[in-house]
Amino acid sequence: MIKNFLKDIFLIAKIRNRFIPSVQIAQVQMLQNYQKAAAENTLPAIKNAGFRVFSQFEEDGLLLYIFSVLSMSHKTFIEIGSDDGVNSNSANLYFNFGWHGLFIDGNSNAIKRGEKFYNKYPHPWYYKPKFICSKVTRENINQLINSADMKGEIGLLSIDIDGNDYWIWDAIDTIQPQVVIIETHVEFGLNDIVVPYNPNYFYPGKHAIYHGASPVAMNNLAKRKGYRLVAANQLGFNFIFVKNGLADALIPEVSVESVLTHPSVTDGYKKFEPIKDWEYLKG
Repeated sequence: MIKNFLKDIFLIAKIRNRFIPSVQIAQVQMLQNYQKAAAENTLPAIKNAGFRVFSQFEEDGLLLYIFSVLSMSHKTFIEIGSDDGVNSNSANLYFNFGWHGLFIDGNSNAIKRGEKFYNKYPHPWYYKPKFICSKVTRENINQLINSADMKGEIGLLSIDIDGNDYWIWDAIDTIQPQVVIIETHVEFGLNDIVVPYNPNYFYPGKHAIYHGASPVAMNNLAKRKGYRLVAANQLGFNFIFVKNGLADALIPEVSVESVLTHPSVTDGYKKFEPIKDWEYLKG
């Protein structure tokens, strides 16, 4: 009983620490510094910009870097596979920079938690995010986005559904995101492979890593859709793409190999061995 009580107190304190004024003030200062550096062509390397406030890893810092350079011109997001939207790639932009958008997840309990959280910690001058509870497929994703009145150019599209991530991004045509962050399977190494589309897939399926696309395949899809790889989290599985024509010189393209340098990446290759001869498509 006491252990659970202390755990709850720690969790509440951790959440509240995200909302102290100094967190927002520091990030606003970072935004201004990045914009000044961009104007003077003295931007630091994006790989050193990561930090975490709400994101699962250091994506908050990487996204702040990018959107500072892009002047946050489209402050809207769509996050697919958001869980409750709290430890997400979009929450920091919402709470600290006034973004609004849409969270989509198939877990009804997670959606309820998210709605409760954003009602408990609202910004009265911002729009609350919208929540949709639905399994996402190639066949319904554009309809789900349209049902939330989201269309045209948006700031961020985040996809992390542990399954058909590649095929969902491939199918989306109702929005034009400036930035896309999407999970890849580093265990697939530098092979150009994608697990075939299965609209009925539920994680973990036949094997815990038999889903999704390799980094090379995801990068190929991005190029076909008009995007360039600019960064990834340190573990290498969350790739960040920027639309070509947006700050190309300031946020240059990087190679797939350059973001797959963490020791865990090499260790992960061993997990591919048992399924290396299964069915795959080329990306």
